[in-house]
Amino acid sequence: MQTRVDDLPLPAASTSHAEHGTEFRILGAISFSHLLNDMIQSLILAIYPILKSNFDLSFAQIGLITLTYQITASLLQPAVGIITDKKPMPYSLPVGMGFSLCGLLLLATAPNFAVLLVAAALVGTGSSVFHPESSRVARMASGGRHGLAQSLFQVGGNAGASLGPLLAAWIIVPHGRGSVAWFSLAALLAIVVLLQVSRWYRDHHAVRGKAKARHASLLTLTRAQVAWSLLVLGLLIFSKYFYLASISSYYTFYLIHKFGVSVPNAQTHLFVFLFAVAAGSLIGGPVGDRIGRKWVIWASILGVAPFTLLLPHANLFWTGVLTVVIGLILSSAFSAILVYAQELIPGRVGMISGLFFGFAFGMGGIGAAVLGHIADARGIEYVYGVCAYLPLIGMITVFLPDVEKKVRVGQA
Repeated sequence: MQTRVDDLPLPAASTSHAEHGTEFRILGAISFSHLLNDMIQSLILAIYPILKSNFDLSFAQIGLITLTYQITASLLQPAVGIITDKKPMPYSLPVGMGFSLCGLLLLATAPNFAVLLVAAALVGTGSSVFHPESSRVARMASGGRHGLAQSLFQVGGNAGASLGPLLAAWIIVPHGRGSVAWFSLAALLAIVVLLQVSRWYRDHHAVRGKAKARHASLLTLTRAQVAWSLLVLGLLIFSKYFYLASISSYYTFYLIHKFGVSVPNAQTHLFVFLFAVAAGSLIGGPVGDRIGRKWVIWASILGVAPFTLLLPHANLFWTGVLTVVIGLILSSAFSAILVYAQELIPGRVGMISGLFFGFAFGMGGIGAAVLGHIADARGIEYVYGVCAYLPLIGMITVFLPDVEKKVRVGQA
């Protein structure tokens, strides 16, 4: 497998030069596309109350919809990443968005639960193509500022995810499930933008492909250390996305059941939480570039525990406040975790991006399904009491090696 120069860590002497090479135009375009992609995906979560009512679904069936979407994405993403590491496919980006477009139209017209699952699978397939290649584009356009680039890419997706509940409250709830079809226009817009990004990707990769790799990895970790580090990162992803699944899939039901709020009110609360997630995702990458990604991971996963432990005991006002704080802190982890993993295994950006996006999606899907069964059996409030302890898994961050320190030592 070829190692490309844009996938390798840059020496300190070249950092200044690399910063001037940051392609903010491309980062903006890929972030905007991520916004549209994840807005489309979030519509599935946002219209759960409508689907539950229209099709008389149980919480377990709601969880199965999420599981279908998330598992489709999680199983395909690493495969897409491995294939495109060997043979980059710039125009796979708009093709992937075409799958999401088909899924949207099917979601708006599905006559039964089985077809809803097919629609969710199509959207998941589109996501599986989009994320690994888009993450590669972000790294290629970073100019060496990998954490910043991943955060800019990530903030687009999280901002789009936050818009789903709000748009559902404004458009879909008043006009019915059929109005989901209007959002196909967003998919078409994303295809147009991604066609431009794909042209840049094609030309950029062609130029870089002529250059020989000049920089070898400066890490001195053994294979066992790398494998152990990936296992620790996987457990951190598990804790983060299992907890996020409890809010993204069931927060509206929790608010309606515990506080008696209306569906639009509950969806507005979900939007506020997801907007906080979007804002927090912009922090982790650039802060990790400056102080080290391990410290960001520490603060993000373990640091959120006091607030998750308080949440099940809060009234409506403090529930809103605590979920904003949780969203801000917890979301800063992913960009740091992803770039940390990319630096563990240089030259495998597609594989690592696909693996971690896929694993994150998979954990979210499994979490939604498992928590749905728990909610049916023990009640929705019990779910939040159990999930409150998940961030304590963040203590295992202590076992991660200091990648940045090893790089600095190698450079010295």
